[in-house]
Amino acid sequence: MNNRALHIMISAGETSGDLHGAYLARALRELVPEVQLFGMGGPQMRQAGVELLFDPTSLSTVGFWEALRSYRALKSALALLERALAQNRPDVLVVIDFPGFHLRLAEAAKKMGVPVVYYFSPSAWAWGRGRALQVARSVALVAAVFPFEAEVYRQAGAEVNFIGHPLLDIVRVEKGREELRRELAGESSPVVGLLPGSRRQEIEFLLPPLLGAAERIRRRYPAAAFLLPLASSITPEQVEPYLRRRADLPVRVVQGRTYEVMAACDLILVASGTATLEATCLGTPMVVVYRLSWPTYLLARLLVRVPYIALPNIVAGWRVVPELIQRQATPERIAAEALALLDSPPLREEMRERLHRVVELLGQPGAVRRAAKLVVAVARGRSANGRPDYGQ
Repeated sequence: MNNRALHIMISAGETSGDLHGAYLARALRELVPEVQLFGMGGPQMRQAGVELLFDPTSLSTVGFWEALRSYRALKSALALLERALAQNRPDVLVVIDFPGFHLRLAEAAKKMGVPVVYYFSPSAWAWGRGRALQVARSVALVAAVFPFEAEVYRQAGAEVNFIGHPLLDIVRVEKGREELRRELAGESSPVVGLLPGSRRQEIEFLLPPLLGAAERIRRRYPAAAFLLPLASSITPEQVEPYLRRRADLPVRVVQGRTYEVMAACDLILVASGTATLEATCLGTPMVVVYRLSWPTYLLARLLVRVPYIALPNIVAGWRVVPELIQRQATPERIAAEALALLDSPPLREEMRERLHRVVELLGQPGAVRRAAKLVVAVARGRSANGRPDYGQ
């Protein structure tokens, strides 16, 4: 491979995108050590050597109306990145998830002649053909992480390469489960993880019912331990008021060890999102919950066209794990689903087997390196015969 220097812009808008952007940046440096990386992201991308122009992770929201609160800041960030595109003319722009923002940025890049790779593309399988067509018009290549996603974009006319899911490379735990249990929870049993999400709004909506469910679980299991791993975008100060109201509940806050917490737990109560696939990779039984503001929820019901909210269920096409949304996500319902699993080791083992089958649907390991190779191929232009060469 020709290792001439490349100038690559990477843009991620949320904590999960920051994670994937960081792994992509490291893989790009392995392929092209002198590559210059800049763009938008959070602390993980910064640690991976990306020069950040803006960090949006603290602004991340869920929902249409809630996003209006961050409108001015994101509008300024978009203008900043468009200026950076015009001034630096990178060889390629990589955008990660965050579709409302990144589709506009991709359109601006295309007008400037900068090719765009969409990594973790918008969920066209949920939002419909219109979103897929919009992506197809704006980007040079979709690096698809789900096989069903790849087919939707191909039908819309996009250039697509199914790379598999990067979490197969990323989710790793070095220590054994029993060692982690002793380290994180002592002799307590069962061990239950509480994962309310990576956004402040999710903490507000989801942590209270999760804590309420934990109280009910403890009535059945007085020796239970509860672990609350914090996403990098959440500080202990943000969860402390909720814990103070339940001072008698033994909840240990853990920073920077989310995968180890998942691996140690008998069960996790988890917000719908990337964390559900991370837990799937580790084979950890789960109950998936989610709450939105009512205006956002009602609008989403009109627009979103999938029967499930939990990614393991979406990937499998059937109900692999229980999911509770909106009115269903009460402390009583969450605790009932959790206790059904905690009371039955055979049920938990059956769920682990189902999760293993979901992992098999996510492709083969090596997705991050395949994504990096595609980005480099797009950055270096066309093959000798004048056709795009995005081979792996």
